[in-house]
Amino acid sequence: MSTQARRGNTRQRIQDVALELFSERGYEKTSLREIAEKLEVTKAALYYHFKTKEDIVIGLFQDLGRPIDELIAWAEEQPRTLETKQELLRRYSAALHSAAPLFRFMQENQAAVRDLSIGETFKSRMLTLFELLREPESELTDQVRCITALFSMHAGMFAMQNLEGDPEEKRKAILEVATELVTAANPPNRRPARPDSAQTASP
Repeated sequence: MSTQARRGNTRQRIQDVALELFSERGYEKTSLREIAEKLEVTKAALYYHFKTKEDIVIGLFQDLGRPIDELIAWAEEQPRTLETKQELLRRYSAALHSAAPLFRFMQENQAAVRDLSIGETFKSRMLTLFELLREPESELTDQVRCITALFSMHAGMFAMQNLEGDPEEKRKAILEVATELVTAANPPNRRPARPDSAQTASP
């Protein structure tokens, strides 16, 4: 058990240092040798956990993206009410905050991300979240509001970095704007749709 714990800790240290270097120097300009040197370990020790830089990024994406996958699974089981969608945004904001270093890497290394397998996974997650926020057969303007809410949460993480203010207050401001957009797209007097799984659930 202790060995497994140490391995897990080493794996996390590799990911943290690699992400730091990827963000500072760029994904393409960072080598496995440089990651090993920063960690003060041999390349062989690094290879034990990750064979390539892409393996490191995929591992990061899986670990930091797990809360988002869990959030999607939760939302798919809920009634499609405005309250559910507002709670979805609140939880997504917290998940984004926790995974901020990864999203910063994706923002600053967009060309590399497009070539990695995580690009399609990220796109799939965004489309799923969009479907959970919008109402079926809603007007185009309302669909634009929902997709803009998601993009504002992503873009806001980086655009707000250069503005003065408390990071938590800035996060709340971004969430408030996203919530306003989704609320406008989902008027409370509109009958909510329910997910297919809820149709067979007992009341």
